Amino acid sequence: MLAATTAVLRRAARVVAAPAATPVEDWSAATVGATGVPPGWRTYETPGGHPAYDFTVVEDAGRRALRMRSAGDHSTIAKEVQADLTATPILAWQWRVITLPAGANLQQRATSDATGHLFAIWPRFPAIVRSRLIGYVWDPVLPVGTVVPSRKTSTVSFIVVRHGDAGLGQWLDERRHVADDHRQVFGEAAPSLPAVALSIDTNDTRSPAETMFGRIALLSHRGSAG
Repeated sequence: MLAATTAVLRRAARVVAAPAATPVEDWSAATVGATGVPPGWRTYETPGGHPAYDFTVVEDAGRRALRMRSAGDHSTIAKEVQADLTATPILAWQWRVITLPAGANLQQRATSDATGHLFAIWPRFPAIVRSRLIGYVWDPVLPVGTVVPSRKTSTVSFIVVRHGDAGLGQWLDERRHVADDHRQVFGEAAPSLPAVALSIDTNDTRSPAETMFGRIALLSHRGSAG
């Protein structure tokens, strides 16, 4: 009886100790008006990307955000997070998508562009052929929930979380169960999440696009992004 009670108490202690949220970014470490790669992030090169890093930290609608613009480039930045997805499996973010790249179609290699989007990244060596990336995108036409393997690299799959014009220009909150998405896309349980990335890509359509990202966090089922 004592052993069983002790085991229950230990499990309860682990539940209490589990974090409700793992902050990823709120842009508070950056100065409003700062441009380029923000503090705590690094460049993440993509083949043929020609990155411009046209990024600016701004205040918009009462929140700190990173404004990302692209006009014919593919710019990506990454940040280490080392998140335990058994404790905090929900990736939550705020974004304001202002412009979608005209003519973009992720299902065609020649027009495989997307306005600002968020990646969950699981690096594996050799990275160029074995890493795993899930990109959460706003697509002009594809239905929400569509999974699109990248037409450029076998390491990337996209999941459409918004589509069309509805909501453009508004601040919106998103939540995705990253562990479930990993199982759906790759067919196996997700390991810990080592990194995330932000990207904006218009190097194929050569058209302008703009997106702002606010707070990003990983949450437990009961957690709040704040």
